[in-house]
Amino acid sequence: MSTKISKDEAHRLVDQLPADATWEDLMHEIYVREAIEKGLGDSNSGRTKDVEEVRAKFGLTE
Repeated sequence: MSTKISKDEAHRLVDQLPADATWEDLMHEIYVREAIEKGLGDSNSGRTKDVEEVRAKFGLTE
């Protein structure tokens, strides 16, 4: 499921890039923004796990 973005938000994203930005730079910024928004959505919806639970699952200790 993709995150919706307005044209104004897209323009702001492009405007923040340096003048010599590449298509790869733009795609990276889009990817990072989408990942952050998805993570925030998961957090706000309670779809997260406690750090201790994840550490225990993978046998990690502090």
